[in-house]
Parts: sequence; structure tokens; C-alpha cells
Amino acid sequence: MNVTHLECALCGLRHEAQRLHNLCRECGKPLLVRYDLDRAKESLTKESLPSRRSDMWRYREVMPVERDDNIVSLGEGWTPLLAARRLAEKTGIREVYIKDESLNPTQSFKARGMSAAVSMAKELGAKKLAVPSAGNAAGALSAYAARAGLECFIFMPRDTPRANVVECEQTGASVTLMDGLITDCGAEVGRRKEAEGWFDVSTLKEPYRVEGKKTLGYELAEQLNWELPNVIIYPTGGGTGLIGMWKAFDEMQAMGWIDSNRPRMVTVQAAGCAPIVRAFEEGKRFADEFPNAATTASGLRVPKAIGDFLILDAIRQSGGTAIAVTDEELISATREIGAAEGVFCAPEGAACLPALRKLVQAGMVDKNDRVVLFNTGSGVKYMESFENT
Repeated sequence: MNVTHLECALCGLRHEAQRLHNLCRECGKPLLVRYDLDRAKESLTKESLPSRRSDMWRYREVMPVERDDNIVSLGEGWTPLLAARRLAEKTGIREVYIKDESLNPTQSFKARGMSAAVSMAKELGAKKLAVPSAGNAAGALSAYAARAGLECFIFMPRDTPRANVVECEQTGASVTLMDGLITDCGAEVGRRKEAEGWFDVSTLKEPYRVEGKKTLGYELAEQLNWELPNVIIYPTGGGTGLIGMWKAFDEMQAMGWIDSNRPRMVTVQAAGCAPIVRAFEEGKRFADEFPNAATTASGLRVPKAIGDFLILDAIRQSGGTAIAVTDEELISATREIGAAEGVFCAPEGAACLPALRKLVQAGMVDKNDRVVLFNTGSGVKYMESFENT
């Protein structure tokens, strides 16, 4: 479409578009897609959006797929932005919203990234896709690979929520359960991918999942009439959604849709796995691997994120912060959000509420702020997390 090239997020090295890439060939860091935004804005205008399709592909000119017939879609994106008035009253904040990603296909925000990644894999000729996953990414890849007619190989920790495992099996994937964490699963994919002929679609180890996730930022701006919120609170494992939104804000500014004001970006992690929080508090740009990672919020159990520096850069540039919450706090918040607003959050999404309370107590969120909490998935997939509550 309007893609000009791929660019290393760390060293800036330019890579050719329309070829299968994983990481930067020089420094091994993530690649980001760059567009001719002057050309894109000729047809992609605010005025054109109301008549467009009601999914993430409404922003077609800033999506990477060249040919429309390569788009692999199940209707992902354009999820509700719900005014959470009771939570606003409870926290003393003027405006609180929930961006509810549980209504995506496969019931999580991972559908956005996998739609884009699988579409590009199809366009660029990949036949076999592989991913390590804590659960929801696996379900999304399995569904989109099936939709595209591609083979899919999933590696998940043995204690992944059962719903995610069944979902992958029932959508035709080859599923391997492993002892250990998502990092161990990723190492297994890395060891075998060349011999097996797999294309690795791990978080930020290919350039296109972040392009699907960035549509969160476009939607948020559109749904708030092009006035970004003061604060975005985002549950962070690999962090692709936060990185994607930050990229989207820059693209929208370049096209003249928004000004230079940015939300304060807040990363939320589980106390039992908080590498980004620790790096932020220690003033580091890169996060050390978090030892003995453990949390019931499986999507937050990512002890080492390859995009750590991109998350930390966005937090610091925006004047935001990073906060850890306990499993007890996030499970309790799941019930509180459900009872107050009727949204059955994934534990990861529920973590945003205790984080908001900590921000209020620390004086980092003002009562007149507009705050958006991201619910990244459906609580229905986490039955094991609620068995003892």
C-alpha cells in the first residue's frame, strides 16, 4: 500500500519491505513499518472514516498489506469504548473509560496483531507459522492461520489456561505444551524454526503484529473525537499494544489529525513478574529478565520482553509510569469491575483498576483527568484463576 521500508527501532537500519523479516540483521532488535504518510493522507481522512468498514482495516492506507485479497480478517477491531461511570465515582475521577478488547474475534486484543501478521505472512509466501504464547496469542494465531489456510505450530507453558489450549486444538493447530515459561517456549521455536520451515510470529520478532495493535490508538482517537485521553493504563506483558499506540499517535500527528499532546502512558504488571516496572524504577532503558516469574494473569507472565526499550521510552517520553499490582488485587478487581460495569475482564485487564487507585493515591492522576483502562481479553478464558475466589 503506502509502505516505504522497515526500520530497526534501535539502530535505525533500513530494511527492504515486501520480504519476510524477523529482527534487525545488524543488532537483533524489532523492526517497525514506515509509510509514506503524505500519500496515505490523500485518501485516509477523518471525513472518510464514517463510511468505511467497521473493523481495524478501516485504516487501510496505514496498514502493510499490498493486495486486498491477502487480508485475513474475522472482523477484528472497532471494539467499544465504554464510559465507566460507576468506576469513575468510586475512584473520584471525572471520566473513566474501558476499551473492551474482549469483543474481538478469539476474545482478546491479540486478534488485531495476528490478523495483520497472518495477512502479511500469506502475502509474502510463508506456509508454516509458529509462536510461543501464554495463551491468547496462540488462540488468535490458530484461528487466523486456519482462516488463511496456513499451517500453525503453537508452543505454550503447560499451565496455560485450559480454554486457550482447547481453542488452538479446535482450530486446527499443532499444540505443544512445555514445562517452564513463555521464554522457554520461545527458545524451542528458535531452535527448531529453520529446520522445520516455520516463520516465527513471536511478539515483536516480526514487524506486523504491532501494526494490528496500533489500530487501538487510531480507534481511541476517533472514538474520543480526536482528543486523546490524559492517561492510558495498559496491562503489559510483551507490550506490543502500548508500543503500537505510541506509533499510531506519531503517525496521526504527521497526517495532521492530532497535535503533539500525548497521554501519560502507564504500564501495569503483576508483582510476580514486573521486569518493566523494575527497569523503570532503576532508570534503565533495557529490562533484566525477571527471576521466578509467577502470576495467575498468564498474559503478564513475560519475564523478558524484546521490546522493553520501546515500552520504557514511551512511558518516559509521555511522563507516565510503571506500576505493579498483586494477584490478589487484580482478581478482586475483576469482580469489582464486573459488578460495577458488567464487563467480565481478563485478570490482565482488571489489573488496571488497582493501578488507577495507586496513581490517585500518589497524586499522579487528577480528578479532572480523562482515563482509559484497557481490558485486553475475556475473563471467560481464565476459569482456573477464579476457582478459589
